[in-house]
Amino acid sequence: MGADLTGVALAPDDAGVAVLSAQSPFSAFWIAYRENKGAIFGLALLAIIVAMALLAGFIAPHSPIEQFRDAVKAPPVWEAGGSWRYILGTDGAGRDMLSRLIYGARVSLFIGLAVMSVSFVIGGALGLISAMSGPIVDVAITRVMDLIMAVPSLVLAILVVAILGPSLTNTIVAVTIAYLPRYVRLMRASALGELHKDYVTAARVAGVGAFRLMFATILPNCLAPMIVQAALGVSDAILEAAALGFLGLGAQPPTPEWGSMLADSREFIRSNPWIVTLPGLAILVTVVAINLTGDGLRDALDPKMRRS
Repeated sequence: MGADLTGVALAPDDAGVAVLSAQSPFSAFWIAYRENKGAIFGLALLAIIVAMALLAGFIAPHSPIEQFRDAVKAPPVWEAGGSWRYILGTDGAGRDMLSRLIYGARVSLFIGLAVMSVSFVIGGALGLISAMSGPIVDVAITRVMDLIMAVPSLVLAILVVAILGPSLTNTIVAVTIAYLPRYVRLMRASALGELHKDYVTAARVAGVGAFRLMFATILPNCLAPMIVQAALGVSDAILEAAALGFLGLGAQPPTPEWGSMLADSREFIRSNPWIVTLPGLAILVTVVAINLTGDGLRDALDPKMRRS
């Protein structure tokens, strides 16, 4: 029985297990993520949009606020009378549509990322505190979040902007307040699910302090659902900001924000439909790309949803 086993070939199943065990966490995540073809398409599309936003100063043919009085409502290049100087035409003030859409991607993505980042940090902290604290603090935080969720998000955002005044910064504040309960409730539920597990009990027996227990022991195991919510929350924030901009309560002219571009061009919906259609398509494509990417993250981070 002392035969050398090094030359024995592994069974196919054993070989597969050996390969999977040798993978890094990122490799395992990427293998699971790329199984979702829609997520790959969304990620590629989102990468193009982000690259356009970051390189807007180099790829935009004109300034987004420059007015060309000799080319007001110029048609796009595929329409009769169109010119390659204004590939997507111009708006009612003679501003290049392509340049405004490219710069608008920078504004909209900034709003979405800002809302997501602030909501993620504050909501995660409040959710952890709610789960780890006594019943008084837990009930207080939970009831405040329930009160916020009782008001429709757009109505609440309009109310906040009406109090603070319309601006880009106040738009971010209003949308953050409207979407904060999602992160608080999700983190609280995830933390409560981890509190009674063996590793948390072992950490408490070892004398780990409350602060370290929250942020070093429990928090890393609650991040997966929070990351998925954050990815999907960016698209919700972009839509909410576009709605506020359409109502005139978001970014103020001449800032090239897609919602305000829709509001400024709604009077041309019959005579010059491209002026209205293009900002709407930009919002649609960006939101779909982010949602597809978020769906892929959900499938890759949740073992129950991974395809066999």
